[in-house]
Amino acid sequence: MRSVRRFHVQSALLASVAAVSVIASAPALAQDQIHTFNIPAQDAGKGILTFAQQAGIQVLASGATTQGRKVSEVRGRYTVQEGLRRLIGASDLRVVSFDGRTAVLAERKGAPTATGLTSASYGQPASALPTAAPGGTAQADTQGSEDASDDSFKEIIVTGSTSGRRTLFNSSSNVTLASKEDLQRKAPRSMAESLELVPGIFVEATAGPASNNYSVRGLRGGAQTFITIEQDGMPILYGGGGADFYFQQDLSVERMEAVAGGTSGILAPNGAGATINFVSKKLSYDKPTGAIRATGTTYDDYRVDGYFSAPLADNLAFAATGYFWSQKGQRKSPFRYDSFQIKGALEKRFDDGGFVRVSYQRRDETDPYYADMPFAVDSSGKISSVPGLDMKYDNILGSAFQYVGVPVSSATGRTIRPFRGDNGIHTTSNTFRLDFEKPLSEDLKLFGRARYLDGKYDFNGIFPGSGAGTSGLASAADYLTPGVSPVSSLLAAGQAAFAGTTQFGIRDVQTGQVISAADTATLNALNGNGLLQQTVLNHQTLSTKDFGSDFGLKWNASGNGFENSLTLGGMYYNVRRRNNQSAVTSVINDVTNNSHIYDLVALDAGGNVVGQLTNNGMLSYGDWGQGIFNDKVTSASAYFNDELVINDKLHIDFGARYEHQHVGVNIGNTAAVNEAVPAGTPGLAQTVGSTFDGTYTHSSATYHDWAYTAGINYELTGNVSLYVRGAKGFQTNGGDTGGTHKPTDLTLYEGGVRFRSGMFNASLVGFRTVFKNQSYQFIDPSDPTEAANALANNKTNGIQLDAEIRPLPFLAITATGVYQAPKLSNLRFDGVVQTQYEGNTPERTPKKLLTITPAFTLPGGLGEIYGRWKYIGKIYADSGNGVALPSYNVFSIGANLNVTDKVNVSVSVDNLTNAKGFTEGNPRQGQTQTIVNGYFYGRAIAGRNALASVTYAF
Repeated sequence: MRSVRRFHVQSALLASVAAVSVIASAPALAQDQIHTFNIPAQDAGKGILTFAQQAGIQVLASGATTQGRKVSEVRGRYTVQEGLRRLIGASDLRVVSFDGRTAVLAERKGAPTATGLTSASYGQPASALPTAAPGGTAQADTQGSEDASDDSFKEIIVTGSTSGRRTLFNSSSNVTLASKEDLQRKAPRSMAESLELVPGIFVEATAGPASNNYSVRGLRGGAQTFITIEQDGMPILYGGGGADFYFQQDLSVERMEAVAGGTSGILAPNGAGATINFVSKKLSYDKPTGAIRATGTTYDDYRVDGYFSAPLADNLAFAATGYFWSQKGQRKSPFRYDSFQIKGALEKRFDDGGFVRVSYQRRDETDPYYADMPFAVDSSGKISSVPGLDMKYDNILGSAFQYVGVPVSSATGRTIRPFRGDNGIHTTSNTFRLDFEKPLSEDLKLFGRARYLDGKYDFNGIFPGSGAGTSGLASAADYLTPGVSPVSSLLAAGQAAFAGTTQFGIRDVQTGQVISAADTATLNALNGNGLLQQTVLNHQTLSTKDFGSDFGLKWNASGNGFENSLTLGGMYYNVRRRNNQSAVTSVINDVTNNSHIYDLVALDAGGNVVGQLTNNGMLSYGDWGQGIFNDKVTSASAYFNDELVINDKLHIDFGARYEHQHVGVNIGNTAAVNEAVPAGTPGLAQTVGSTFDGTYTHSSATYHDWAYTAGINYELTGNVSLYVRGAKGFQTNGGDTGGTHKPTDLTLYEGGVRFRSGMFNASLVGFRTVFKNQSYQFIDPSDPTEAANALANNKTNGIQLDAEIRPLPFLAITATGVYQAPKLSNLRFDGVVQTQYEGNTPERTPKKLLTITPAFTLPGGLGEIYGRWKYIGKIYADSGNGVALPSYNVFSIGANLNVTDKVNVSVSVDNLTNAKGFTEGNPRQGQTQTIVNGYFYGRAIAGRNALASVTYAF
C-alpha cells in the first residue's frame, strides 16, 4: 500500500542524515510488487543501502541511528514492506514513515517487537496509510509525524481524525482499517460485502451487487441509514442511502477506513452510526505505473479492470482507471448485464506542500436484483427449499419478465410504462470533483473539496409475495376454485363477465398452453410443487443531482508538553431528486426457477377460452399508489473538531456540528376517479389503479440539529490504552410521498481497552446506542396502495471484539465479533402507538456476529492462503417477532499467489460447505409475519461459488 501524499521529513531529521541516503528510482507501486532480495546479515549502514538498491526505494537514516547496529538476512521474494520487516525486525530500528517511495528509519525507543513492520491496525500492513485531511478525508495531510511508539508504522491516521496524529492505538473512536490485502482476502461480491470487515455492521448482501441493506450497532435492518459511504473523504450521496448504486470498487481503491460513532457524525453528514471511506491510490509523479486485472467466476461473470498513473510534467500527474463487467449474477438468469466505469484524475503539487486535484467519473452500470422467494417449513421448524426452487442458486425472475407493459396514468406522459426485467438496476452517473489544499503558514492550512453527482437509476425488481404475502401462495388447483381461490372475487367477476363460463384455467403467457381446472393432475404436478403465487413488479426511476462541499481551516499549535490541532469547517449540500414509482403491478406466476407468468382465463364446457381475466398475468395496476414526488434539500453545516495531546499519553478530542436543513417536496396528487386503461387492454381491470392527476401538493419544512462528541484516550503503558467517548448525532430524512420528516437522533456511549504486543493485539469495546424516532415506511398489507409511516425508538447494549494473534511468524488469526441486545420501544404506525411490539427485537437485527480469519504466509514471498468462518446469529423477520430466522455459519477459503514479481493470481471460494442462511423475511408483508400452511417468504444467501483473478502490475 502507499500513502496518498508524500510524507515530508522534518528538517532536523534531514540534517542528521549522513551515513545513509540512498536515492533510487521508486515506482509508485514499488511496495505492491514482489522483489527478489539477497542480503546477508551485516552492518546496518551497508545492509540498508543494499536493501534500498534491490527494492528500488529511498531509505533515509542518520549516522547515529545505524552506527554499531546490525540488520538481519533477507533472502527470497518479498514485497518491500515484508522485506523491510525482515531486515530490521530483530534490530532496535523502527520506521518513522514510509510512503511507498521513501522510508525513514530511526532508533527504537523500546525493545524490538516480533511483528516488526506491523502497525496499530493490529497487524495489517501499514506502509501506505496517509494522514487524514480535516473533516476525515484521508487524502490531504502532507506532514509526517515524528511521534512513534514501540511499534513500527504506528502513525496510522484513520477517517474521523483531523490532527494527522491519531493512530488506532491512541484514538478515542472505534476505528477500523481494511488494507488492500484485507479487501483482496475478503473478495467481496458487492460493495456492501466489504462492510462486513467493520465490526458491528450487519450486512444483508443478498440483493446482488447493488441495493443491499446494512445497519450498525443494533439499528433495525433493511435500510442504509446512519451510515455514510465516502470516496476519498466525500460522501457519495448526501443522504447516505443508495450509495451502492453509484460506487463499486476498482483498482484505484487502496484501502477502506471506517469510524463507528464518535466523530463520524461531526465530520460527515448522516454518518452518526458510521462513516466508511474508500481511499484511492496516490498518483505517480515518478514514472508510469499501472495494473491490469482479469476476473472470472463460477456463475459466469467476467470483468476486466485497468489502472494507469504517470507524471505529465514536474509536479503534475494524472491517473485513469476503469472496468468493463459482464455478469449474469450469483443466481441463475437468462439475462446478461453489462457495465462499465471510467475515472480520471489530474493533480498539481506546489512547492509549499499544497495541491489541487480535479477528477471525473462516468458510470453506466446494469446489475441483477434478487428479492424474496418462498421457503418450506416442516413441523420441526426446519427451513428448506420448495420443490422445484433451489434457495441457493435459483431465481424466480426469468424470460417472462423481460418486458411487461403496464397501463399508467397519462399524466405521467405515457399510457404504458414498461417493466424491464432484463434491465435489472440500470444506473448512469457523471461525477465531477475538485480537491485542494493550501498551506498559509507552517501551522495553518486551508482545505476544500467539492463534488457534483448527476445520476439516475432505473430499478426493475420483482418482489414475490409482497402485499399478498403467503395468502397469495396457493396451489394452482385452489387458484381456479371459486370460494377457495386467493382471487375469488376476480373469478366471480369473470363468471359474470363471460357467458358460457363453466370453469377456469391458467394460460402460460409465453407458450400459450392452457391448463383447465379439471386437469388436476397437471396442475398438481406443476414444477413439482403445484403452486402459484403473486409477484409485484416494482419499477422505480430516481434521478439525483447532488452537490456537496466541505471546506475549512486547520491550525496546529504546540508548546511545553502539549500538541493541539483545531479544525474549523463548513459544509454545503444541495440535492434535487425526481421519483417515479407509478404503475407497480402484481402478476400470477409459478414457483420455480425462470418462473412463467400465467393469465387466468374463463373456459366453456369444451375447454375453450371464452374470456381473459388478467392482462399478461397482471391482476391490477397502481398497486403501491401513484408513486410520484420530487424533492429538494439544501443543507448548511458549521463544525469544529479539536484534538489535544498532553504529555504524549493523554489524548482529548471534542467537536460539534450544527446543521440547518430546508426540505421541500412536491407530492403527486391522486385523482378522485381512477383513469381508464387504454382501449383494447385485455383483462377485467378497467382502470390504471391509483392515478396521478398531473398536479402536486407542496410541503416544506426547516429543521436544525446538533451533533457533538467528546472522547478521551489514555496510554496507560506502551502496550495498553483506555478510551471512553460519548456522541450525539442524527440522520436527516428528506422528503417522500409521506411529506417531510424531521431528523432522527442517535446517542452513543462507548468505552474500551486496547492491547498490543509482539504476538497479540486486541480491542474490546462496550457500547450503548439509543435511536429516537427512527423513521421508515412499509407497505400496509390491508391496503397495498398506501405506505404506512413508522416511528420507533431502539436501545442497544453491546460489546465488540477486534483481535489478532500471531502465534507463528507465518500465521495470523484475526477475530471480529459483536454481541448486542437491541430492544424496540414506542413503535408508532401513522402516529398510533403499537404497544404489542414493546421490548421486541428489531427486525433483521442479529444479536451475535463473529468472523475468524486465519491467514498463512507462504515462504519466499509466494503469497498466502487463508480461510474464514462467519457466524450470523438468529434474526427476526418482523418487528412482531413472529418469524425467527435461524443462525448460520459460512466457511470460505482462498489464496493470493505471487506467480512472478509482477503477476498475482487470486482465488476465493465462498460458502464452501454450501450452507443455507437467511437475511430477511418478507418486509413488504407488514410488521407481523407468520408461517402459513408451511410456507413463508424470505431471502437466502447464495450457495457455494468461486471467484478467480489474475493481476499484472507494472
